[in-house]
Amino acid sequence: MVNYPDGRKSTVSTVRVAAGRRGMELEKEINLTNDYYLSQDKAVIHKKPTPVTIVQVDYPARNKAKITEAYFKVPSTTDYNGIYRGKYIDFEAKECRSRTSFPLKSIHPHQLEHLKSVTRHGAVAFVIIRFIEYDETYLIDAMEMISRIASDARSSIPYSWFRDCGHLIPSTYLKPVDYLHTVDEVYFKENN
Repeated sequence: MVNYPDGRKSTVSTVRVAAGRRGMELEKEINLTNDYYLSQDKAVIHKKPTPVTIVQVDYPARNKAKITEAYFKVPSTTDYNGIYRGKYIDFEAKECRSRTSFPLKSIHPHQLEHLKSVTRHGAVAFVIIRFIEYDETYLIDAMEMISRIASDARSSIPYSWFRDCGHLIPSTYLKPVDYLHTVDEVYFKENN
């Protein structure tokens, strides 16, 4: 509840996010941040479209076509890619509702393989994980994440590992997920 200076009280309510929309808040904030980076000519980073094959379309009216059946062509790689400071950037972004750990079923093996591959070719590759309950967003180097997953048979990574090994991403009004600030600290520290 927010109290205004004139004594009024707001009626702010908590809105639950439907299961199908999980991850959309983080994605929306990254997209806003990317728009800001682009407007300031700081970087060119975009959300990658998910490739789909359209199988059936209903045409109830000429201007009201509706896709009724579609399939993913191939498993998608990662969420975002682009260029920053002359380097190719590639990353995956995930939200986590758990207070104790990040479930590994949230990130797919083909995504990790893609991150490993682009890293091998010189990309700056990482994973952004938001712990919703703590309102904390971390950047994890892709190879560090892959190494952690390979070294442990658990089905999740403890939250404490992210606090110890991750890099907290700052948030501002214009840059809700200012991950390039953290990229500078992690990957370009000698050039800052």
